[in-house]
Amino acid sequence: MNFDDILKVMLRDKRVRLTIVKRIHKFFYYFYFAHRIEYPIAPFHEEIFHLSEQKDIKMMVIAGFRGCGKSELLAMSLPLWAILGDQKVKFIVIIAQTEEKAQMFLRQIKLELENNELLKRDLGPFQAEGGPWNTTSLYFKKYNAKITIASAEQSLRSFRHMQYRPQLIILDDLEDLESVKSVENRDKLYNWLIGDVIPAGTKNTRLVILGGILGEDSLLSRLQKNIRDRAMSGVYRAYPIVGEDNMPTWPGKYPDMKAIEEEKMRMGDEVAFQREHMLRIIGGGNQVIRKKWIRYYDKLPDDKPLDIITGVDLAISKKESANFTSMVSGKIYAFKKLSGKFHIYILPDPINERLDFPETIEKAKILSKKLGNGRATDLVIENSGYQEAAIQQLRSEGYPAISFKPMGSDKRSRLALTTDLIKNGMVLFPRTGVEPLANQLIGFGHEKYDDLADAFAIMVLGAIRNGYNNRPPIA
Repeated sequence: MNFDDILKVMLRDKRVRLTIVKRIHKFFYYFYFAHRIEYPIAPFHEEIFHLSEQKDIKMMVIAGFRGCGKSELLAMSLPLWAILGDQKVKFIVIIAQTEEKAQMFLRQIKLELENNELLKRDLGPFQAEGGPWNTTSLYFKKYNAKITIASAEQSLRSFRHMQYRPQLIILDDLEDLESVKSVENRDKLYNWLIGDVIPAGTKNTRLVILGGILGEDSLLSRLQKNIRDRAMSGVYRAYPIVGEDNMPTWPGKYPDMKAIEEEKMRMGDEVAFQREHMLRIIGGGNQVIRKKWIRYYDKLPDDKPLDIITGVDLAISKKESANFTSMVSGKIYAFKKLSGKFHIYILPDPINERLDFPETIEKAKILSKKLGNGRATDLVIENSGYQEAAIQQLRSEGYPAISFKPMGSDKRSRLALTTDLIKNGMVLFPRTGVEPLANQLIGFGHEKYDDLADAFAIMVLGAIRNGYNNRPPIA
């Protein structure tokens, strides 16, 4: 019996209908929300329905192209099916970036409960107890269940419905292009998810997290990495508008590549299309360093380095509004395959703190000798303004502070001079311990701070200027 035949039987027999719609999310949606279906569903919709039924999946992260229907299925249909169906969920929380967006989901659900006659006749009544539903929650008296909304970064610590803590939490599009620009915003949202949202539930609470890929360090990108690296349990799925076979993933809406090209032309922006529809982050015309250029090392070479060098970007202020003092260090090794060439291995855990002048000098001295096992190693410092005083102070105490005259006219130009070395693999990064630096390099011009990126450029360009041709390794 095919799908259409099953629907015909369901139309004739209410007992069969209720058995099926309570058990299978896809049939629940198709039967009660047929008026919302504009195009035939895609294979990835089938997978979404299937995943939504798996109670053992405690975290489901779905990245989908704009307009793919993920919110329709998982933020509108799933809450109703989870309450009215066999899962018998009692308390659901839907979270959006703002309260206004969260209320939009609640209004959509409320409209169906009030106006969907077949749904009311089969699974109702849905009237609120003691009066109309309010703007932040819907109570289902017949099922003793509740749907509540919240906004991003709102505390969920007191969220309860009778004895129930949230059993299903749905988070939809918590970020936008503006919010992902700063690492502070990204960290704040991620820490809220880990420290507030997840603990609000129980060990059996399910999380459904929906959105797009808005950056290399956006929330969904972090969760994807955590799930891939098995730092978190859960499933991650990404549904771009075109699949790996170079065919549309939703043929019912986009039957061929001509339709995809028309969608691209409608947007009129290649970068936006790649981000919103292909789930790819590509650099615009102003991106200096791209993630795909960065190469990693697992361990340092066994040979002794030619030199150890630290680039220093000074701020000399502890005010919260001030920039950071940053120190990025690298070990320089001979590149044996090419005479006269060298590799720079960036060291993990660069310094990135707000320091006053005495603290900066002391920190630089400690780092210089620590890297050289008691021997002072090179400190490259830009010779402009107050930074010249730091150079003189360090030199007077016997430290090799190298005066650096900027090669580029500004920070962007300076960083751009390092790109060939990065792309050619002459500058290598450790796999862990440089995440803030990598974020600043990739997001240069968008990140709030760029002190680590500038210290990196100072260090690399200082190494180039010094030259290491035929230099013997450190004894």
